Parts: sequence; C-alpha cells; structure tokens
Amino acid sequence: MLALAIVLAVSLFALGMRTGIVVALSVPLVLGITFFLMWRLDINLQRISLGALIIALGLLVDDAIIAVEMMQVKMEEGLDRFKAASFAWSSTAFPMLTGTLITAAGFVPVGFALSSTSEFTGSIFWVVGISLIVSWLVAVLFTPFLGTILLPKIQAHGSHSSQHSYRDKLSQWFSHKIAWCVKNRKWVLLATVLSFILSLIAFQFVPQQFFPDSPREEILIDVQLEEGASYTATLNATKQVEKLLSSDQRVRDFTAYVGTGSPRFYLSLDPETPKNNYAQLIVYPKDIKQASQLTSDLHNRLTQQFPHIRTRVYRLELGPTVGYPVQFRVRGKDPEKVREIAGEVRDIMRQHPNVRDVNFQWNERSKAIRFIIDQERARSLGISSQDISRTLQMLLSGYTVTQIREGTELIDVVARAKADNRLDTTQMGQIMIHASNGRNIPLDQVAELRPVLEEGGIWIRNRLPTLSVRADVNGAQAPDVSKQIVPLLNDLRKMLPIGYSIETGGTIEESAKADAAIQSVMPVMLLLWAIFLMVQLQSFSRMFMVVLTAPLGMIGVSLALLITRAPFGFVATLGVIALAGMIMRNSVILVDQIDRNISTGQTPEQAIIQATVGRTRPVLLTALAAILAMIPLTLSTLWGPMAIAIMGGLAVATVLTLFFVPALYAAWFRVKS
Repeated sequence: MLALAIVLAVSLFALGMRTGIVVALSVPLVLGITFFLMWRLDINLQRISLGALIIALGLLVDDAIIAVEMMQVKMEEGLDRFKAASFAWSSTAFPMLTGTLITAAGFVPVGFALSSTSEFTGSIFWVVGISLIVSWLVAVLFTPFLGTILLPKIQAHGSHSSQHSYRDKLSQWFSHKIAWCVKNRKWVLLATVLSFILSLIAFQFVPQQFFPDSPREEILIDVQLEEGASYTATLNATKQVEKLLSSDQRVRDFTAYVGTGSPRFYLSLDPETPKNNYAQLIVYPKDIKQASQLTSDLHNRLTQQFPHIRTRVYRLELGPTVGYPVQFRVRGKDPEKVREIAGEVRDIMRQHPNVRDVNFQWNERSKAIRFIIDQERARSLGISSQDISRTLQMLLSGYTVTQIREGTELIDVVARAKADNRLDTTQMGQIMIHASNGRNIPLDQVAELRPVLEEGGIWIRNRLPTLSVRADVNGAQAPDVSKQIVPLLNDLRKMLPIGYSIETGGTIEESAKADAAIQSVMPVMLLLWAIFLMVQLQSFSRMFMVVLTAPLGMIGVSLALLITRAPFGFVATLGVIALAGMIMRNSVILVDQIDRNISTGQTPEQAIIQATVGRTRPVLLTALAAILAMIPLTLSTLWGPMAIAIMGGLAVATVLTLFFVPALYAAWFRVKS
C-alpha cells in the first residue's frame, strides 16, 4: 500500500491534479487486470509475487506518464484534446511497446532458468511481465481516452511552435547543458567510461550473499551426539537443552523432536534423516526483535555448558536450502585418507576469524568392538563363524524366535540377553558359543575382542567417499568467507595424492549453480532484446548504440550498495539484469524521438537537443516513480539489496539518458556542432 501511495503521490504532485488523476486512475485498472490474469494463470499471492508487484508498481505508470506528457506537449502547441491524443498514440505507442517488451525480457532468465533457485523466484517474470504488458495496453487505449475528458485546457505557446517545450528558464538552462554535452562529447564519453571502470573495481568491495536468513521468528537448534548413541542418550541430552531454554525469559515456547527433525512446515526447511543420535528443537521468542540476539546467546550458552554435545543454533533460510553456509568437500578412494585430509582442511578453516563450529559431516568415529576369530582353533572345537554370528546376534541384537497374532497383525517375539549382560563389554568374552559336538565354549577361547574406532556412516558422492567440512559464520557474509578460505587451501591442494580433491560447497556452490542456470537462458534474453530493438530502430548501428547503454547502471549499483553496505545476492543480480532493460527502454524512446525530429527537417544537433529536452520531464517522472516505489522494499530482508541496486542504478541511468545518450548519439553518427 505504501508503494502504491508513493506512485500516486508522484503522479498527482508532479503532473498537477487533473493530469495526475489521469495517470493515477490507470494504476488500479492495471492492478485489477493483473490480479485477474494471475488468478487465471494460477499465480498465488506470496512473498515473491508480492515483491514483483511492488517492483512493477514503479514501472507500470511509465507508459501512462509518457502518453499524458505527449498529449500536454501537443496541446501546448495548439492541438485540441482529440488530435493530441491521436498524436500521442501514433508517436509513442510502438516505442513504448518496444521499451515495455525490453524491460519484461530482462526478467526472462529468472522465469525460465532450470534450477531450484529460479523455481523459488520464478514468479517475478510472470507478474512483472503481465503487469507491464497490461500497463502498455492501458496507456495507449485507456489513458488517451481519459485525457480527452479530464485534461485541462492549455493555452498554446504560439501555434504549432516547436520551440515552446524549452522556452522557460529551466528548459533553456537544460538545453544549454545538452548542447555542451554534444559539443564536448569526447569528454562526456570518456568520463562515463572511466566511471564505469571505477564502478567495476569498486564492486569487488561490495559484500556478497546468496540468500539472507528468513525474518520469521523461529530459531532452530540441532542436537547431535556421537554416531551410535542411543535414543535414550539423545533424549537425555535434549532434556538438558530444554532445561536451559526454560530458564531464559526471552523464550516464549519451544518444541522438541527426538530421533528425527521437525515436519517440513517451511518450504526451505530440509528435514533430517531419522536417526537415534539426532534431535531438533524449534524455539519461539517472545519478541521477534530479540530473535537475532537470542540466537547468538543460545549458541554461546550451549557451547559453554554442553561441550560434549554438538549443537547448532540457526535461523530459517530464504531461498533454496543450503545448510551450513561454508562447506568444503574432500573426496577420494580411501575413507581413512579422506578423513586425514579433511582434518587439515578443518585446521585451515579454524584460522579464519569469522568461522565458528567447524565440524565433519561424518561426525567423529564411534567406539566399536571387533571380533577377530581364530578360524583354526574354532574349527578344532567344532565352531563355525556362523555359530558365533548367530549367538552374538541373539544375545546382543536380538533374535526372532516366534510370532504371536494380535487381531490382524503378527508381532515378532525377540529374545536377547539382559541389558546388564549385553552392554558390559568386560563380560562379552564369557559368552558361551554352542559347538556342534554339544559343548559350550567361551567366546574368548576362539576370538580376540579388540576395541576400535570406526566410521558410523560414510557419505558417497559420485561413487567416491566424500567428507564435507562445514562451518557457520559470524560477523561476515558466507560467500566472502569462503572466497577468503579458498586461497588458503591451495598449498594443500597441490600436495593431494592422485584421485583426491577438495571442492567448494555451501553458498558458493549454490550461488554458482543459480548463476549458471540464469546464464544458460541469457542468450534467449539477448536475442529478444535484439529482435525488439531491430523492429523499433530498424538499424544494426542504432541497436548496438542502445545496447552500449545497458551496463552503465552498474555505476549507480556499485555506489548505492557501497554506501548502504547492502550485500549483493541472487535477487540483486536479477535486479541488475532487469535494470539493463529499463535503461535501454529509456534510450530507445529517446533515440526514436531524435530520429523523428530529424525526419521533420531539423538539423541533427537541434533534433538531439529538442528531443532530450522534450523527454526530460517524462524521464525524470518515471524514474522518480520507480525509485520512490522501491522504498518499501528496502525494508525487506529478501528484496532490500535488489531495491537499493535498482534505485541507485536507475538514478544514475536517468542522468546518463539525459546527458550521455545525446553525446553518444552525436559521436556515433558524427553530428557536427
């Protein structure tokens, strides 16, 4: 609602009451049609689609403002309302359509990329695309009709005078500035290129991010004991954690799941495989504002009070599930060697000041007893390996001796030794093995009981044992931490035996997968841009000139993100791609107007100046509406960096459209001053 109010306020205050009403009335119509089409296409209202609607709000008034502005200009030249509306249709409809399609095409990669990340954010393309197309239809059909009814009578500044649009002082001042840019085009182009290069250098200092933590209140605590721990031991450990939570006044409630993870109550929650040594608690704070501090405090208290229990305290994730944000996978044929290399990786990771809770995915080795059978002696006593195995299974694990029926179900009756006997390792040597000759032989007479440490579980990835060394981060963005650790592992990588490798996982890997999926669809987006530009401009030269303006929004993106210290993540990447479409949209309309002016007999320099001055007001108004509509999104954890990137990029792009594009056009076509 705030974004809608901002857009309407810009329209009313910048254009005047009656003119603003014409633009403002188009907004609810566009939204109504958009909601209807979303309903028909089964696009639900959720976090992503609502964010996309807010993004679209700043763009869907652009076409209406351009149409109304053109009507006003022609009415000032002496045309009546109907002829002004007809001229607005004939002169702006198709350039606006091209610009609208270019802007919508900027969201194509996220709509059609094949990845879990794009599946999560894919509705951005459909919502923005639908609303932009609808806004164009409303602007070329509904807005001129309203203009003929509501626009006030405007006194002509001289009948059909082509000079009226910049006779006032501001227009005169601005026309002088444009003329200076055209005359000093080389310096303008050089300054812009240098600014672009500096922005790319500065971008390296922008914090990197994949997806932020969810703003939901839930705090998750994972409790994990050593491999082989019993359900009872895990339950007792969980009760200790519950006692600590009960003593914290900031905790409203909590729920514990022992032997398994919680149900999947949230899309990005990846349930754990059920196992006896694992438990998960969901903690609900009394005040959501205290959730971040409570998360940190719980981590510190659990680490200090229960050093023998591995615990992880974290918030829910936004976007695809990553788990531990910093991960490095060690792969190789021999599990022992893999663990040895992983130990070195762990030591290197612990050196980083922002890394905490470094651990192995395999956990620590668990205690076990290995029976080394003396086969020759066992045979001489009439005992086989099968006899020993059967006896140990019956006494230690249990052996099904019969079944009983209860209703329609069969229930196994399992016989095994008492807990005192089967859990006492000192008595295992006295277990009697029944020999084939009828004698009972103590186990230690035919086998050696050897205590060992063994892996409780070995994870296989692409048919090779793979051990992930994982960690959480403190006070930094996970991608930045991973990138800083990677060079520290180079010396270790060089010394790895053949067949062993260290791979980067976590947020770095997931981000790379998402970017690769986006890049695979980028050629389609570029092809659509080329088609739309060629249809409108009908010139390869003009098309390439307009494309050169697309990346210049990075100047404002880098500046805005550095000033606000906002991280650059996947969603912000989508914003930068879409920003390129917005910039080309303004450039296309300006270049088209310059060509139209030249076709009326104006000199190229006059055409550039007059077209730019004439486009100044709509460009500024549309940019202002789009920038201010992003303000509510800056408060969002997910959309904030994207909104900041678009606001900064669009602000700089607006200046570039009004000063750089005229200079570029003059240089490109060698316009004489």
